[in-house]
Amino acid sequence: MRAIGIILAGGNNKRMRELSNKRAISAMPVAGSFRAIDFALSNMSNSHVQKVAVLTQYNSRSLNQHLSSSKWWDFGRKQGGLYVYTPTITAEHSDWFRGTADALYQNLEFLKSSHEPYVIIAADDGVYKLDYNKVLEYHIEKKADITVVVKTMEPNTDVSRFGCVKLNDDGRVVDFEEKPIATDANTISCGIYVVRRRQLIDFLEKAHEEDRTDFVNDILVRYKNVKRIYGYKIETYWSSISSVESYYQTNMDFLKRDVRDYFFRTLPGVYTKLEDNPPAKYNPDCNVRHSILASGCIVNGTVENSVLFRKVYVGNNCVIKNSIILNDVYIGDNTVIENCIVESRDTIRANTTYIGSPDDIKIVVEKNVRYQM
Repeated sequence: MRAIGIILAGGNNKRMRELSNKRAISAMPVAGSFRAIDFALSNMSNSHVQKVAVLTQYNSRSLNQHLSSSKWWDFGRKQGGLYVYTPTITAEHSDWFRGTADALYQNLEFLKSSHEPYVIIAADDGVYKLDYNKVLEYHIEKKADITVVVKTMEPNTDVSRFGCVKLNDDGRVVDFEEKPIATDANTISCGIYVVRRRQLIDFLEKAHEEDRTDFVNDILVRYKNVKRIYGYKIETYWSSISSVESYYQTNMDFLKRDVRDYFFRTLPGVYTKLEDNPPAKYNPDCNVRHSILASGCIVNGTVENSVLFRKVYVGNNCVIKNSIILNDVYIGDNTVIENCIVESRDTIRANTTYIGSPDDIKIVVEKNVRYQM
């Protein structure tokens, strides 16, 4: 592969509400046994990108634990490998990353010490499979300065939390709006970019001189009429988990057979850090329908149309419907949970009821947490 990879995993936003109080968005559990960052890392590995940097910042302890061994994504190698960078106080820098461009600039030595001619930059919150080689070939064919991976959304989709782009017939970006209040565009940026390494260094040094800190607003939007910026359309499944609603819907999507088969039964695969848990245990009185149960779960009650992550205990006569139960949750007897996301390591007391609605997913965070991450 003629490129190095960078995964931007340092951000946080209020749209995740209580779910981002304990972890970075990139460490959010997805589809039972995975973390959000696993998809970007797996894509890098499957595309034979041998040198990848992960830039972390906010609430990164859980993410750092997840990335403590690079072997799970096949980055345990003599040349290249997986590098995790956090903000560091130096003679030149004494701030946290002030934005995506500033995060890249503060780790400029990673770019300068590399020899590959191209850089693949990926966001940490995307759930997708993509061969970055195809994007790079497109980038070279178009003689682009920057290539942005884009996705055409369904009509009436709320795109206000994305960057919205307009392309001409040749695929060149003619307009780029970051998180517009209102727009007639329905093609969005997926937060994945290909750029020549030397040119990226020039962009970042110029932005730093002018005290500009955001990669999208201060590079993509600013240079859209000056540089050759092209869009590469992704036609397969792609979702961003950067809000409670999209996080819930993405996990519910994995209950569909075609989505599960695409990610887990079609090569190349998606990789994650494994844990030594026993298989899920279904006790005689349980009733489980149309659900995903990860390893270590023990179920005594009813689970329907739900996703249970690792080591969840469901007590007697419990009813769980249309819900996501994160890792290490103990649910007491006679509990009813519907249209909810239950935070990890909670103890749900017996004889309690938590009911949200499809339009307003309830986040359950009990105060009697057994232990913290």
